[in-house]
This record gives sequence, C-alpha cells and structure tokens, in this order.
Amino acid sequence: MPVVLYGCETWSLALREERKLRVLENMVLRRIFGPRRDEVTGEWRRLHNEELNDLYSSPNILRVIKSRRIRWAGHVARMGEERGVYRVSVGKLEGKGPMGSPRRRCVDNIKTDLQEVGLGIWTELGGPRIEKAGGRL
Repeated sequence: MPVVLYGCETWSLALREERKLRVLENMVLRRIFGPRRDEVTGEWRRLHNEELNDLYSSPNILRVIKSRRIRWAGHVARMGEERGVYRVSVGKLEGKGPMGSPRRRCVDNIKTDLQEVGLGIWTELGGPRIEKAGGRL
C-alpha cells in the first residue's frame, strides 16, 4: 500500500475518490486472503467486506490517509510563514480560480479530519495552530 499512499498528506478527496480507494483496498485484500469454502454447501465463495476487515487487523486506507494528513498539518503549523508549503496550505492564493464549484483545499480536509477525530480546531488567525479543549497541542 505504500505506493498507493504516496503523497496522500496533501490529497483533497471527494466521496467518489474515497469509495474508489475502499474498493481498491478490498480488491487487494481479497487477492491476498483468497476465497473461502462455505461450511454448509462446500462451495467456494468470495469474502464479504466485513470478513476482510476482521481478517486484516490494520486500519483501513481512509484512516491512514486522515492520520497522515493530521500529522502533516502539525509539520506545516510549525513551519515559518516564509516557507512555500505554509503559504500554499494556509494562505489565500491570488488571482481568479477556475469556473464552477470551488475545489476543496488542504486546509479544508485538515479541519474535517480534526473534527472527525475530536482533537480540536484548526485556526488561521495569527497563524495556524491546532487546539485541544485544554490548550494547544
């Protein structure tokens, strides 16, 4: 999976892309674990998604992506404002954007990931910082 996850810290995933990643992961796991013989009928059958999750003890691909995004956000938060990565991740870009609905930015993904995990909020006032209920991380 390392090849699939290369650079996932900065991905902006739509629901369609998340679904495609889950399908890919299940396809690879089915290939690894192979079919099972049904105990009642004796026929070979494919494993269901729940059975694959039970057999594979590691977190699923979407959890790995979200944890790596949160870790990358911590690195970006500690960078100085003169760094290009910091400006692209946090700052507002100049010029007009493309026509159509606005695309999700890296910061939008980080905010969503932090809310799902329940860690805190991502603030942009006076520079980014990740806050927890009891103070800064």
